[in-house]
Amino acid sequence: MENIFYQGQIIWAQIDANRHMRHSAYADICAQARSNMLNKMGFSLDKFAEFHIGPILFREELIYFKEVHLDEYVQVKVELTKYNKTNSRFSFIHQVFRNDGVLCCTVNVDGAWLDLQKRKLTKLPEEMEPYLARIPRSENYVETE
Repeated sequence: MENIFYQGQIIWAQIDANRHMRHSAYADICAQARSNMLNKMGFSLDKFAEFHIGPILFREELIYFKEVHLDEYVQVKVELTKYNKTNSRFSFIHQVFRNDGVLCCTVNVDGAWLDLQKRKLTKLPEEMEPYLARIPRSENYVETE
């Protein structure tokens, strides 16, 4: 499977009273997968700090299909679904698969880049655009201006 940026075992702290993975644990592993992907594409925390920007989220939607239980292993696929070149707003899809290949959850997020000094939304600096080109795109990727 392509574009997997997180793999791991589900631990006790990620389980809820119903004995399956808790809702916020899905968001946590998808955030880690997104961070891993951005880092691998060149968007390291050091690179963000150099330009005084960081990614922020406006929306996070989780859609559940199958349960994940304690000690199971999962993989998280991350792809860019939408990007606005004018204002640097973005959308990602994350798909959480069990090791048996079953899709268990889809997490969709919408966000943008934040200027950490002005505390305002900002466009991605030109020097960082080559990193953006490396980010995997979904098959229904849309670019707007």
